[in-house]
Formats: sequence, C-alpha cells, structure tokens
Amino acid sequence: MIPFLFASTVLIWGTTWFAIALQSGPVPALVSVFYRFATAGILFLILLAATGRLRLPNRKHHVWIIAQACCLFSLNFICFYNAVRYIPSGLESVIFSLATIFNAVNARLFYGDRITRQVVLASLCGVGGLALMFGRGILSADGTDVLLGVGLATLGTVFFSLGNMVSRHNSQIGISPVIANAWGMGYGALILLALITITGTPIVLPSGSAYIGALLYLAIFGSIVGFTTYLMLVAKIGSAKAAYMTVLFPIIALAVSTLFEGYVWHWTGVLGLALALTGNLIIFAPRKRLQPQAPAQPAPVADA
Repeated sequence: MIPFLFASTVLIWGTTWFAIALQSGPVPALVSVFYRFATAGILFLILLAATGRLRLPNRKHHVWIIAQACCLFSLNFICFYNAVRYIPSGLESVIFSLATIFNAVNARLFYGDRITRQVVLASLCGVGGLALMFGRGILSADGTDVLLGVGLATLGTVFFSLGNMVSRHNSQIGISPVIANAWGMGYGALILLALITITGTPIVLPSGSAYIGALLYLAIFGSIVGFTTYLMLVAKIGSAKAAYMTVLFPIIALAVSTLFEGYVWHWTGVLGLALALTGNLIIFAPRKRLQPQAPAQPAPVADA
C-alpha cells in the first residue's frame, strides 16, 4: 500500500506544476485557485456522499480543518500560482522540495522533535543549491521578477509545511485524511471566495481547452487524489518521511518544463539541482552514518 501511495503522489505532483503554468494568463491567480478547490471540494463531497463515506466532523474539529484549509488549500496555492508567472514551473518545484527541511524545523517547533546535524547540513545544501539555480536570474536585467518568484514559492512552501503540521495533529485527534481533505477543500474554496470579494478581484470565466483541461487535472488528480494519497502517507509514516517524495518531484517537473516550457539548462543550474536534492537526501540518511559511534556501545538509530 505504501509504495503505491508514494508512486502515485510523486507522478501526480511532479506534473501539476506545469498544469499550474497552463492556467497562467487572463484569469487572476486568486480566481484560478478558487476554481480549482471549488471544483475539487464539490466533487469530493459528492463522491463521499454517493459512496456513503461522508461524515460531518465533530464541531470542535472544524477549527483544525479550517486551519488545514488555510495552509494547504488556499494561501499556499495563491503563492504558487503567482510565482509561476515569474519563474519556470520546474524551478518552482525545486523550491517546493525544500518542504523536507521546513517540516523538520516546524516539527521541532510544534511537536518537540529534535533538529539534528542532518537538518543543518541539509539546509546549507538546499540554500546553496537554490543560490546556484537562481543566482544568474536574480543578477540579470529582470532579477527583481525572479526574486519575487522565488520569494512567493518559498512562502507557499512554508504554508504547505505548516499544513503538514496541522494534518499531523488532525490525524492524532482521529480525523481521517479523506474527511479532512474533503471538508478542507470546501472551506478552502470559501476562504478564496472571501478573498476575491475583499480584494475586488474580477471573476474571469475560464476559456480554452488547455486551461479547462489543466483545471480538471488539478482539481481531480492534483487535489482530490494527490492530497489524499500524500496525507495518508503522512498518517502512516510521518511528515518527515512522507516529504521524501519531494526529492523526486523536481526531476519530473524539470523534465516537463524542459520539454514544454523551453527551460534552458546551465551548468550552475545542474550543480544547484544536484546540491538541493542532496540536501533532501541527507535528511533521510541514517544518523549513524553522520555521527561517530560511542566506543562502549553503538549509537542509536533514530527515525529520519
């Protein structure tokens, strides 16, 4: 079961970045995110109702589902959808892959998990990798746009990581990932609609087969299927280990970006990608490989 969940999430989320790029255009990013989660939330709730699996969460649990909706189904994607206007979707996925590091830090802040030397070393590799990948762009004539894209993608990843922490809490108090996702996407759509109203963002109707196809793919596979398989993994193996799949996202996303967005590789980009992915791999290396063993007894091996 776990290998299937892992592979499904990697393949789906490795391709959703390009689908997000296909929605970049006349429809405001905020409205596109609303379309996605309104569609996903309605379909998800109807599906659960039709199969007799729809459950109304306990009243005291709604606040946590709303918190999950803010972090996973609204605010983070507002950042991601705007970032793709300034940087290629494949590069955005590299920034998102640093969720492994953010998860480790946030798990320390919210759950008291230890921050090891692995996390520190991984963080240095991640930051160094991003500097190499985006340094040329930031120093170019349109460097401000590149920097804005990097900042938005990073902020979206922070929200995503916080959502992981909320999801971990929801699993601990007995809310299943399926129920949390279904209601969370519905709440996310309401949050987005409220933001559209408050900001006076014009609601532009979607048009074109590419946009509509991307919307359906993101709503059904990227949201309903992808988030459910991912959060099921979080519940089964923990947020840190589940985030290991983010090591593989950029490989798929950058391949798609190279083929369809015309992303041009430079040696600094190759080296930066290798360094960023190495940082993710370090997170999951057995600690005994990084720490010397005590002379009297073997050092304990902790979960990564």
